[in-house]
Amino acid sequence: MEKLKSVLIANRVRIIRTAKAVGIKTISIYTSADAASLHVAQADEAVLLPGSNSTAYTDGDEIIKIAKEKGVDAIIPGYGFLSENADFARSVGKAGLIWCGPSAESIEAFGVKHTARELAETAGVPIVPGTKGLVETADDAVKESERIGFPVMLKATGGGGGMGLVVCHTSEEVKEGYKTVQSRGETLFKNPGLFIERYIADGHHIEVQVFGNGQGQAIHFGERECSIQRRNQKVIEECPSPFVEKNPSLREKLGSTAVSLAESMKYGSAGTIEYIVDDKTGEFYFLEMNTRLQVEHGITEMVHNVDLVELMFKQADAQLSGKGGLSADYLKSLQPSKPNGVAIEARVYAENPLRDYAPSPGLLQMVQWEQLEGSRIDTWVFTGTQVSPNYDPLLAKVVNHAKDARGSDQRHGSSTISLDDMRTTHEPGVPRRDHAE
Repeated sequence: MEKLKSVLIANRVRIIRTAKAVGIKTISIYTSADAASLHVAQADEAVLLPGSNSTAYTDGDEIIKIAKEKGVDAIIPGYGFLSENADFARSVGKAGLIWCGPSAESIEAFGVKHTARELAETAGVPIVPGTKGLVETADDAVKESERIGFPVMLKATGGGGGMGLVVCHTSEEVKEGYKTVQSRGETLFKNPGLFIERYIADGHHIEVQVFGNGQGQAIHFGERECSIQRRNQKVIEECPSPFVEKNPSLREKLGSTAVSLAESMKYGSAGTIEYIVDDKTGEFYFLEMNTRLQVEHGITEMVHNVDLVELMFKQADAQLSGKGGLSADYLKSLQPSKPNGVAIEARVYAENPLRDYAPSPGLLQMVQWEQLEGSRIDTWVFTGTQVSPNYDPLLAKVVNHAKDARGSDQRHGSSTISLDDMRTTHEPGVPRRDHAE
């Protein structure tokens, strides 16, 4: 790195690993609930955040204050918490620091889903048939749903993480669904706005990893299959998509439209464009853009032999050096021609399936991972970790890479055998509370 010598990291061990590899000093921040976590032990320096466990990671002013006191060059958010908060990204820049991520303008533009639809349509990316803008009343929602054709999906425009979605098959369901989505939007996202799209019942959830230099050039690192979900949240991901492998012409279309959208916004850093692909017709439609590093980025890294976090650092270093971003020639040289093998990721959660997969905080009595050739385990836990009720219950991401899907499946089964030994025990009186990623 030319100028980037130190960064503040919210709470990501995976980012620390890359930073150390490229010689960047790391400052971690943590709460009292996270004091024993690996990101505290592995960083070069760690600072305890003031405030409560549930709100400290979202206190942007305090985080910037710590960054300034420690003299870091940049802040990298990882995923979750403030990673897609445009106001925080803007404040980081105003404080004279580099934001390792897309611009505040990009975060803002794609953070509101109905606006993102319009941007995608302008860039020539197919969008799911639906409403133009927001729907203001329940009666309007019924009329629009009848025009679009049932079934339809009502979506909170500020939603994320699979929340704020309701599928409706009749006008009566739309009336009830309208109230539900509006209420959830206001409660969860402080935004009651909603729009309507045709619901594609038989479809694949496929996303494309993009990277831009903030100057109008972008590339893609292929696609990921994310169709195995529960409660509209991903659980198993695969790269490349088996569906796309059977329809090879689809890869070029998905990739080129994703790049077109990123370039139209002069997008900088890592981002993911999500699509729904119709099983029957093969038609694909834009869903949303995530302006951050995705949880499942590791499978793309293994298949395309790239370190996306290192690229984020290089982009930030170029900005810090006054170059605006990575050079177009360098960026385009990274464009892969095809996937190299197959990688599968399984997310491991502290949840109780007997309680509808409710978060299950408590003590991990034994944690044991079996590392095999081609495997990668990104985790923050170890034997004796106390899983807090304050944060997302994701414990680890188990990834396996092989030359074909059969090999990846077999290795994945082997490397996760020891997960049966993981237990959480709930302490009496401790409240159970999920913090969405």
